[in-house]
Formats: sequence, C-alpha cells, structure tokens
Amino acid sequence: MNSKLQVFISSTYQDLIPERQAAIEAILKSGNIPAGMELFIAGDKSQWEVIQRWIGESDIYMVIIGGRYGSIEPSSGLSYTEMEYDFAVSSGKPHFAVVINEDELEKRSKTSGSCVLEKDNPDKLKAFREKVLSKMSCFFSDHKDVKLAFLETIPQLVREYDLKGWVRATEIPDTKALAEELLQLHAENKELQEKLTAQAKQINKSRSSTTAIEQEFSELFDLFSSLKVNLNYLKQSSEAWSDSPDEATLLSIAFAFKDILMRGVTNEYGIDKTTSFVYNKLCPKIQTYGIVQNEKVAGAKYRRYAITEKGTQFFAYIEKRMLQEKIFNS
Repeated sequence: MNSKLQVFISSTYQDLIPERQAAIEAILKSGNIPAGMELFIAGDKSQWEVIQRWIGESDIYMVIIGGRYGSIEPSSGLSYTEMEYDFAVSSGKPHFAVVINEDELEKRSKTSGSCVLEKDNPDKLKAFREKVLSKMSCFFSDHKDVKLAFLETIPQLVREYDLKGWVRATEIPDTKALAEELLQLHAENKELQEKLTAQAKQINKSRSSTTAIEQEFSELFDLFSSLKVNLNYLKQSSEAWSDSPDEATLLSIAFAFKDILMRGVTNEYGIDKTTSFVYNKLCPKIQTYGIVQNEKVAGAKYRRYAITEKGTQFFAYIEKRMLQEKIFNS
C-alpha cells in the first residue's frame, strides 16, 4: 500500500512564489499532498483556527524563509508565518525549514530591489531566522534547492517519526519517477558545481604572481579584521564562550575555529550548538570570499562546508601575519 503524507507549506507569499511552487511540485511528484496559505485568507482571525486545524491534521510542517518577515498578527506582534511555525513546534509536529542563503538574498536585492527585504521588522526576522536555524534546516539559493531539500528530508522524517500518512490500498507508488527526479536534480547541481569550480580555477590562473596573492590576502585580512560577528548565540550555547564579549572580529572567530573548518563541518541532524554556530553563522560569511564551499556529501542526507585551497592558503597567511606582527603571544 502507498501512503500519502500531507505537508503544510508555510512562508511569506509574494517574494517566494517560485520556491512555494517548487515545494508543491516536489510534494505532488513524490505522491504526497500539499497544503498551505493558498487555501486561506491572510490575516483573517477566523481563519487562524482553520490554519491550526490544518497544521494539526498534516503529517509534516515545512517553512520557507526568505528576506521578508510577513504580515503581523496584532495581539501577539508576531508574523503569521512565525505563529504557524511556533504552533507546529509546540504541538510536536515533524517539521523542517529551508532558509535563503544570505549571498542569494543580497543578489536578489540587487536585481529585484528592496521588495525582497524586510523594512519594518528586520530584528524580528533575524530572531525568527536564528530560531529556525537552531533546528532541522538547510539553505537554498534557488527553487531547485527547495525541491531537493524536500525530497531528501521527507524520508528522514518518515523514519524518525514512523509516519503512516494517508493510505489507499489501490494506489501503487511511483518510485521510478521520484528516482528520476532526484537524479536530474543531482545532475543539475553537479553541473552547476563544475561550472563554479571551473570559474574559480580560471580566476586563480589569472593571478600571475605571488605578489598578487599576497595583496589579495592582505586585503582580506584587513577586511576580516573590520567585520564583526555577534557571539550571543555561541555564548548562550557553550560555557567555554560564556565570558566572551558580545561580538568579535570575523578574523579572530575564523581563526579560532580553524581546525573545525580544516576538517569540514556539516549540518547533520543532531550536531552540537558550537558546530551549528560554525555551520550556520560563520561559514556563510566566509564562503562569500572563497574560503569555504558548500557541497553535498555523497550518500548522506546533509551538506558540508569544506575548506578550499584558497582557504588553506589564507589561514597559513593569517598565522604568518600574526607571528610577524606579534598579534598573539607565542
């Protein structure tokens, strides 16, 4: 017998239409049932009770977070999206999130303007984002990532929660179509990764001398020394950091976690808070500068940040520079 899971999709709407459509397509192609805000009137208080019932009757709750916080419910001061998320979590509903990569959000703001960014409640969006990233979640840059996140996460939730879903004895599972969809998505992602790798190699070849590399690393060193990283999440989650200041330079934090970055860090389910900080807070910041790259782990259901050749060279440069300038005691 083939069971069908009902998946409730939550998100802001206008800025995430392609991603919601991708999630719906993935749910339908996998033989499951999508449910979400398309069925309801946004902001209608009487509909909130209906939404709670739909979430409660769904097997899985999925939230997609972009650069907008969403409409505010007056009495709570929270967005309807965050209210839906809190309700799902508090009721013990199996849930996961896909969150837009900060680099992708910045790119969209340049092409689409400020309409994709939160203007009125940026602090609430930041707090909501941090809340979500502390639990099962992954990042996306386009709608294909949303599809892949659903297709890879659902089997894990089914096993973990022993989900039964809706069953019809007359239905036959179309596993071939699902396998073909996964193969196609993996092929597209692999092709994109190969293109990015080729571009990175071309950029490296264009640097004709050690002087050019030294100059680039010097500029990165100064930039990382000026950028600040908020340590509140780390202080709250690790006694080793409890006496630390509220923020530190990106350079000092990156160097402090150098050994973890050298080994590679994943978003595997169940990672500790320190690893979560490195994966979700530190790596996305230094990925922009080519220090690490995000990659799919073959045969696994999580992703991994791995240090690049440039990253290895840059950390060697940092250590050399620190020794020369006596930034730390020998």
